[in-house]
Amino acid sequence: MNFQTEGNVMIKTFALLFILLLSTLLSAQEAINWKVMTDMKNVYDAVDASSGIWSATKGGAFFYSSAHNSFKTFNKSEGFQGSFFTSVAIDKYGNIWFGSQNGIIDVYNPETNTVSSVLDIYNSDRSQKQINELKVKGDTIIASTDFGISLIDSKSFLFFDTFFKLGTMQSNSKVKSSSLFGLFYAATENGLAVQKRGTVNLSAPESWIVYTNLNGLPSKNVLKVVEYKNQILAVTDKGLSNFENDTWVPFIPQLTNQSISDVLSVDDSLFILSGDTVKVFANNLLTVKAQLLNPLRKLFYSSNGLLGISSLGIFNFETGELTYPNGPSANQFPSIAVDPDGHLWSASGKNNRGVGFYEYDGTEWRNYDMSNTTALTTNDFYNIYAAPDNTIYAGSWGRGFLSIKDGNIKRFDANNTDMQGQSGSPKFLVITGFATDSKNNTWILNYASNNRKNLSVLTPDSTWHHFVHQSTPTVPSEEYYNLIIDQYDTKWFYGLNSAKPGLYYFNENKTYEDDADDRYGLLDDGSGLLSRSISSIVIDKRGDIWVGTNSGVNIVSGQGTILSSPSQNPPLRITSVFGLRQQAITCMAVDPLNRKWIGTNQGLLLVSSDGTSLYETYTASNSPLPADKIVSLAVDDATGKIYAGTDDGIVSFETTAKKAADAFTELFIYPNPYKLNNSSGRLTIDGLIKDADIKVLTINGKLIKEFSSPGGRIAYWDGRDTAGKFVASGVYLIIAFDKEGNNIKTAKVAVLRQ
Repeated sequence: MNFQTEGNVMIKTFALLFILLLSTLLSAQEAINWKVMTDMKNVYDAVDASSGIWSATKGGAFFYSSAHNSFKTFNKSEGFQGSFFTSVAIDKYGNIWFGSQNGIIDVYNPETNTVSSVLDIYNSDRSQKQINELKVKGDTIIASTDFGISLIDSKSFLFFDTFFKLGTMQSNSKVKSSSLFGLFYAATENGLAVQKRGTVNLSAPESWIVYTNLNGLPSKNVLKVVEYKNQILAVTDKGLSNFENDTWVPFIPQLTNQSISDVLSVDDSLFILSGDTVKVFANNLLTVKAQLLNPLRKLFYSSNGLLGISSLGIFNFETGELTYPNGPSANQFPSIAVDPDGHLWSASGKNNRGVGFYEYDGTEWRNYDMSNTTALTTNDFYNIYAAPDNTIYAGSWGRGFLSIKDGNIKRFDANNTDMQGQSGSPKFLVITGFATDSKNNTWILNYASNNRKNLSVLTPDSTWHHFVHQSTPTVPSEEYYNLIIDQYDTKWFYGLNSAKPGLYYFNENKTYEDDADDRYGLLDDGSGLLSRSISSIVIDKRGDIWVGTNSGVNIVSGQGTILSSPSQNPPLRITSVFGLRQQAITCMAVDPLNRKWIGTNQGLLLVSSDGTSLYETYTASNSPLPADKIVSLAVDDATGKIYAGTDDGIVSFETTAKKAADAFTELFIYPNPYKLNNSSGRLTIDGLIKDADIKVLTINGKLIKEFSSPGGRIAYWDGRDTAGKFVASGVYLIIAFDKEGNNIKTAKVAVLRQ
């Protein structure tokens, strides 16, 4: 349906080639096995099915089987287009309809395990597109939206009518709920629109009559209409009314002017959600069924009785339990890291928005917070770091930091260390960075130190040292972030304070007590940086420092001069990635092939190791990314898995960039046999050491192809010889060896030319 519309530094710049066609072709090969993981506690709607409960949540959809006490989750990695679902219904054919905040409607067929997406509303030019409710009447899906009511054929998925103007209401009024009880009823914030008797063309405004508090309703804010004992009841936020003698009169007078959130009609009973209580009206008596500890959004009835929908899951009134799938505590991932065991760790937030921190072992999430972990004195954890020795460091916003090792948690704060918090509140200790140097010392970055000692080091023997960076403002200042340490043990972090923003570096020159030999400095836009507003810094495999700013990316190299030059202005080299200029960078990560994954407000980019080519561009539109804005990135070097955190969930996907083997053990060649034709994929050669060279030979020793690996564990052969022609059928030798030819491994592959 076509919707109606209304109304001392050397600076060098080099180009980044945005080869968009190449990016499109490579994307399908580079990232596979996408998995979207979200918090699905925040339920907006649910519906009972014979085999369980379907729920629409802010993080996707889930099905709960009470018989098996099991969950199945659905989001973009299962082919859904929507992610923030606000409504759900089951049609007469057993298909599950999900409406979303942005107007996408996903229709899931449980029998075929397929999903179809209805994008008419999403693709329209309307600013408000949310699907507030879905109801089924025969073959018709009634969609109550932020702009009116749409009718959809459940078989063809085609829109056959939309009502934009309901009587005297403004066009495109938000409809919360629609009902069809002989007549059409539309509940809105500005009254109840009712179809006039005898009218057929509901697209005509004159086919509707509008009732408000001026017509007897307790309030013009109408939530829904229900049928109870053959009576039509209007449910408002201040009470219930039924229609008598052309006017609305109070129904259950005791509820008048009480806060009403939802009413559910089941047989001869009305269940009323009012504030923190659920009341029952039956046999002309109003009684309290339950006193609530946590607020509910709405009520619904299932084979297991009365249930509640809430931001904490599905509430069972009989057991008092909350039901929701395993997942992170919130869709908040400001900082993520992968430990040596391959577990993902994530912080959650600051300023009273944090919910602790989370750990994902590849199968399940474990959530750490004040309710289940006694060592926590706050839930505001903003930074997470996985040390090489498998110690996890979690930096809090105000209560110091934690170290987690082998299940043991230690707390470090302003009470048991010499670290001081911010000026005026020295006990409020915010930690925003961790890093490990070549001596296995742990360095800690203090966001705002009262004594200007923003850098601290904890040695393996538990000795503390604290340092003043002489380039920082003489008055204690705030906003230092993101600590990294380069191959020279120089510490790098950035400041966003108004006094001296920019990129800071510091090296204690192997002496903790003698500050006379310290090396330190500050780089800013006067030094060659694109901007003082820095958002991310990472060290690549060459030891260069990549600096993400709100205006693009810089590369800092030559850090050895910081120690070799007696000047506090060493001849560092700063370059900029021309093709990323004016791009607001949010985060960055380096994979085992030294390629750079770059998060932006518009999606995720993969660029070459030197920044001269763009390989990939992922957005929420062309991939399962939950959102375009990437807030955090992490790489699992062992598996090549990339994690990207967004405000709508975190996604993982596999790449071919796996850490090279330390030594040859065995080459894995697949597929084997290798069926070769014009549509064949590439032959995978797995098990390589770093920077291996590869030769393809015939059994008789004739050289067919020679090439180098990209640098990691995996390389590919396209089945062609040095002339670019497909090889003939036969058995071929794959020989991999290091640059010196000392380490060699061979394997065979059978090629079937088709």
